[in-house]
Amino acid sequence: MSMSKRRAAITAVGHYVPEKVLSNHDLEKIVDTNDEWIRTRTGIIERRILEHGATSDLGAGAIQALLKNRGVSANTVDLIVVATVTPDMFFPSTSCLIQEKVQAKNAFAFDLSAACSGFLFALVTAAQFIENGSYRRVVVVGADKMSSITDYTDRNTCILFGDAAGAVMLEPTDDPDAGILDHILRCDGSGERTLHMRGGGSLNPATHETVDKKLHYIYQDGKAVFKLAVVGMADISAEIMERNHLTGKDVDWLVPHQANLRIIDATRERMGLDKSKVMINIQKYGNTTAATIPLCLSEWWQTGKLRKGQTIVLAAFGAGYTWGSVLIRWTLENAA
Repeated sequence: MSMSKRRAAITAVGHYVPEKVLSNHDLEKIVDTNDEWIRTRTGIIERRILEHGATSDLGAGAIQALLKNRGVSANTVDLIVVATVTPDMFFPSTSCLIQEKVQAKNAFAFDLSAACSGFLFALVTAAQFIENGSYRRVVVVGADKMSSITDYTDRNTCILFGDAAGAVMLEPTDDPDAGILDHILRCDGSGERTLHMRGGGSLNPATHETVDKKLHYIYQDGKAVFKLAVVGMADISAEIMERNHLTGKDVDWLVPHQANLRIIDATRERMGLDKSKVMINIQKYGNTTAATIPLCLSEWWQTGKLRKGQTIVLAAFGAGYTWGSVLIRWTLENAA
């Protein structure tokens, strides 16, 4: 392989979260749960809820922040890839709706579905268009309005999810030691049984019966998913480190999918990382599915904690099952 391989580097970040806060104390009034129980088992204190609007509004908000941070206009974007499991509608794609909202008239756009691993799958997909020279400016969005598919009478799932969007811009770099350096992505389709939303598609089109059976809400067998996610996320993060001859000392940040604090801790321990090297904002936002990782990147960059030259590992596990890790050398200068 030639050393002059063109790589995809993150040149801007942005995020958007709705204003309405749904706290653990608010949930105590809706379902049989309590703040202490939620905190100790998940690490979540509050989450954001989009009261009016859809996933495309979240995604458009994240892109607008991103474009402002990069100082470029929407018509310079070549491609928009949106990772989501809560599309506004089946078609047109949410990416097309976002393209119209931000007026990125020169971009083509498509959606990608990989649940909580969606941002990683979309990031790696988008990077190929940069690496092969097809496009110079690609925007990757992770956005989900999880409140739209959450059953607020199900205390096992309603405590977990929130609404948000995060976005990154990818552009080419000729530095072989910069940008997206490596990735590992995996699937196991037998996971459908324990984590799914079975209503609304071609298998179970919407009927009175599918609504009555609550098939249009997320279903999760929490214990089964937890067991696999703990191992899957930790293993794949360790694997990408071993493959690139890295130890815990070499990694500046773990950017984990924010599903559960205990899963994040297990991954960190497996990688040999200190707690100070892990991005955690689950307490503020809960699990925002495809948005969690770019939301972390954007917040940490904004506060000046994520700096040029740092080595970061992104890791996720989600429905499918899908899981993965991505190794990045950060190229973006600090936020002023």
